[in-house]
Amino acid sequence: MADAKVIPFDEDGRRRRATEGAQGAGRASGRGRDRDAGTGGAQAARAAAPVPEQARAPVEAAEADAADEPAPGGGWEAKAARGLAFLRRRVTGDYEVDDFGYDAELTDQVLMSVLRPVYESYFRVEVKGIENIPSDGAALVVANHSGTLPLDGLMLQVAVHDHHPADRRLRLLAADLVFMLPLVNELARKAGHTLACAEDAQRLLSSGEVVGVMPEGFKGLGKPFAERYKLQRFGRGGFVSTALRTGAPIVPCSIVGAEEIYPMLGNSRTMARLLGLPYFPVTATFPWLGPLGAVPLPTKWTIQFGEPIPTDGYAPEAADDPMLMFNLTDQVRETIQHTLYKLLVQRRSVFF
Repeated sequence: MADAKVIPFDEDGRRRRATEGAQGAGRASGRGRDRDAGTGGAQAARAAAPVPEQARAPVEAAEADAADEPAPGGGWEAKAARGLAFLRRRVTGDYEVDDFGYDAELTDQVLMSVLRPVYESYFRVEVKGIENIPSDGAALVVANHSGTLPLDGLMLQVAVHDHHPADRRLRLLAADLVFMLPLVNELARKAGHTLACAEDAQRLLSSGEVVGVMPEGFKGLGKPFAERYKLQRFGRGGFVSTALRTGAPIVPCSIVGAEEIYPMLGNSRTMARLLGLPYFPVTATFPWLGPLGAVPLPTKWTIQFGEPIPTDGYAPEAADDPMLMFNLTDQVRETIQHTLYKLLVQRRSVFF
């Protein structure tokens, strides 16, 4: 299988496309951009003057690709044709990834299609305040973390992908463990996730991306059911420092419903040490029912995005002020906690 093209970042962190060697042949490579104009120009040139055989071959190949490209439509024939075209691009390496390994086409057409039924039909997620994420430019979405397995991060990604009016994409910061697991590592990179470190977060924000972070980490993800919806410590405020350095607004996000998908009754520390995991959950169904116990409960979810907290009004040296970072971190945490309580009061049932 051919390698994908990599879209590098320049020194300012802004994405730039790799320049194709031959401009005309590059535009006619099968991506569908300006194909009609390129093909029409090639036909006019051949009608006006003889074209050498070696120059005619790339143009004719581009015309053949244009004829094979499926037209948009909802019929099964059109869908099958688009699927075949997608597979052809995969095999030939005719797709792009950025420096972090993000594969936008694979995410949009495959990964989101797999997650969407879980989002819409199983957890029946309701989204509020999605317009609080800016239509352009950088933003840092800060959310609570829970549920034993990090399904809340995936549902948050679908919420932004499917509901934002400006078609924004969420780039999640993930723990080291995610990138140590076979297959999970590759899928996470393809979906746009990257390591939860200040350097990667700053590069993404500097390039105008929407970045998602869950500062509770494993402390929130693996907390017992008795402590549900009680936020854990938000680390040392590193996400606030990154937002201050890039001037990105902080968007608090509260997620209700994830706490109950795997009610964690205990933690087997012995098994956790043997497997090299931060915790080994014991729930009402796992490990007693084996693989069946890993099926989450079909709770009803609500994801609410709060009003953004601006950071562009601070001086550059503010990122090194510990008191400011503490105050902003506490403000974000209190905003999320207050919204969680409000959503819980409004909730009629865990499942309906």
